[in-house]
Amino acid sequence: MESCSRVKISKIKEMEPGEKILVKGWVRTKRGNKNVTFVALNDGSSVSNVQIVLDGSKFSEESLKGVTTGASIGVFGVLVESPGKGQALEISADKLELYGTADPNSYPLQKKGHTMEFLREIGHLRPRTNTFGCIFRIRHAMAYAIHKFFNDKGFYYLHTPIITASDAEGAGAMFQVTTLDLSNPPRKECGAIDYSKDFFGKSANLTVSGQLEGELGALALGEIYTFGPTFRAENSNTPRHLSEFWMIEPEMAFYEIKENMDLAEEFIKYLVKYALDNCIEDLRFLNDMFDKELIQRLEDVVNTQFVRLSYTEGIEILINSGQKFEFPVSWGTDLQSEHERYLVEKHFKKPVILTDYPKEIKAFYMKQNSDGKTVRAMDVLFPKIGEIIGGSQREESLEKLQSRVEELHMDPSSLWWYLETRKYGTVPHAGFGLGFERLLLFVTGMTNIRDVIPFPRSPKNAEF
Repeated sequence: MESCSRVKISKIKEMEPGEKILVKGWVRTKRGNKNVTFVALNDGSSVSNVQIVLDGSKFSEESLKGVTTGASIGVFGVLVESPGKGQALEISADKLELYGTADPNSYPLQKKGHTMEFLREIGHLRPRTNTFGCIFRIRHAMAYAIHKFFNDKGFYYLHTPIITASDAEGAGAMFQVTTLDLSNPPRKECGAIDYSKDFFGKSANLTVSGQLEGELGALALGEIYTFGPTFRAENSNTPRHLSEFWMIEPEMAFYEIKENMDLAEEFIKYLVKYALDNCIEDLRFLNDMFDKELIQRLEDVVNTQFVRLSYTEGIEILINSGQKFEFPVSWGTDLQSEHERYLVEKHFKKPVILTDYPKEIKAFYMKQNSDGKTVRAMDVLFPKIGEIIGGSQREESLEKLQSRVEELHMDPSSLWWYLETRKYGTVPHAGFGLGFERLLLFVTGMTNIRDVIPFPRSPKNAEF
């Protein structure tokens, strides 16, 4: 193969006819006759393929036998104007190198439609499809945009622990981490497992959230964010739940609920605009193939002021709507996706930020309002998704925090470090969590959360 540098297919549109070029990638399709063969090549850098023209006078049928769908090749040639539809330039090949063959009888990604369910079964190959190439390039762009947004605002990226002894949500649905012999664990006299003999000397789990540790960072550095994997051992087989997913959790000292809402709205609009500005080719493909309203919906979010109203007002709207919901609604109930989507899609027809939820349905760390019944929680609700961001002003009062821990029968000894921050220079502070995969559902138009993460983890599924 010629010594010139390889060019990514996404960069070809910046080049001129007549330039020599070296490309490498995977064959999507091959067609032709003994006089000329056309190969559509893709290298993962773009949803667009480049057409390779192989003249029969230079390449015999025998030499092209291994060039089948799924095979990997390198091609050196010259860029020429393309008479065919769909591309301005194509490559007239001079040399070809076959790197890896793909048996056409067994390669599962032949040129035909595949269901999402089937593609989940071949997670090792599905990134090679147009759909998942688009999704994972957008996923990368959104991750980069998250870091850029917070960096440009002066936030510090804090790495919070994956293994923890605390349950930030008080929900108990945690994966245990242990090195004990599970067939014969050490036990106390009462028969309970003796975790003092375990690796960490206590019971440990995979984190459900980096928030509590994030608050520690905010109470020293001012404004921080976390961005890492979190885990929930809930037996939830729904299109909206994963057992392993990524969370973005900013925490800000000296913020109250209004500043928290302002930041959440600014943040999510920034991310959606970044996708429109930098991923439009991939978005157009997903728009055309899956969701004809996708790009319009993204543009609407960027250009719309989010509605802000209290949980109590939201409940009144739902009760008076005349709508028959699967889950009946009344003050004090936790809103389901159908309730959230009604408010966003039917009533207001724009994103909604709900605030001031009943304290009984929210976590222990949320700041209590003076009415004694509600807390300064906020949920950002989006079309097609429901809740996409959940956050609150945090309770800075040691007395109120201790009282809430006792009410919920939580173990204060596992939270001693968290409670101590309220002893030493406590301040008003706030934060929120954005589920990265929920964001990607909205940005890509996909309907199942297992299709926006490369290797989904869910009950009975830890393949690949």
